[in-house]
Amino acid sequence: MASITIRQLPETTKRKLRIRAAKHGRSMEQEAREILRAELNRPVQSGKDLVESIRRRFAPLGGVDLETPPRGPIRDPGIR
Repeated sequence: MASITIRQLPETTKRKLRIRAAKHGRSMEQEAREILRAELNRPVQSGKDLVESIRRRFAPLGGVDLETPPRGPIRDPGIR
């Protein structure tokens, strides 16, 4: 198994980890493993969820209809 070292961990974070580990009857190391395992096994949320969240928030306000500008050829940037 691999090992990692976490440097510059704030004292408050370490204290919270110690308390959480004690509540679960685990060592701090085991609690850290459980936190990492649980978080990394959660499904990855896509940007679609963000779009839907924004849509739900603004729907009661009537939404916004934006006109799509016509597309044309790409202009020459003039860089030589």
